[in-house]
Amino acid sequence: MSGEQRSLFDGESLDGWFATGVPGPWDVADDCILLAEPGNGSFLCTEEYFDNFEFTFEYNHEPGCNSGVYFRWSELTDRATGMEIQILDTHDRDDVPPKAECGALYDLAAPENVETRPAGEWNQMCIRCDGPRIRAELNGATTIDVDIDAWDTPGANPDGTENKFTNHAMGELPRRGRLGLQDHGGRIRFRNLQLREL
Repeated sequence: MSGEQRSLFDGESLDGWFATGVPGPWDVADDCILLAEPGNGSFLCTEEYFDNFEFTFEYNHEPGCNSGVYFRWSELTDRATGMEIQILDTHDRDDVPPKAECGALYDLAAPENVETRPAGEWNQMCIRCDGPRIRAELNGATTIDVDIDAWDTPGANPDGTENKFTNHAMGELPRRGRLGLQDHGGRIRFRNLQLREL
């Protein structure tokens, strides 16, 4: 039976979360999680592990921002043990590789739709994981809807292209892990982080 939706952020503190790497870049302001000091390469990760879930949230970034949401991340010392839905300032840009577009399953699958809003506006995203099926929506449009079991060869995507994950097949990763908000450069805010376990 599906669980009830619950908040992963109380609007006042980072209780339930912890930062990797350089301490201090993540903060709370105006009911948002704020990446206040970008460029350190840190992540803000959940203390809890999740397997099957629906995670919805809103984000707002400055121009040029590069971020992402990691999920089912089992070993924090190895980024390749998690997957990422890309967050990138790609509004009105056509110079970004498809598998790095905002809403992509990073380096694994290009988004079907890219409905990202201009920098400074709020976007809504939903990531749903149910067994091997991974689905993401950005501003109400489906970006990703895949069966990760199809990724059965290290370093290779089902469409014949290569990916950077050469140590293991992505479809064989553990299906339980943390959520992580990424600092890859540029200030970004997150709010209304809600999760429902399936």
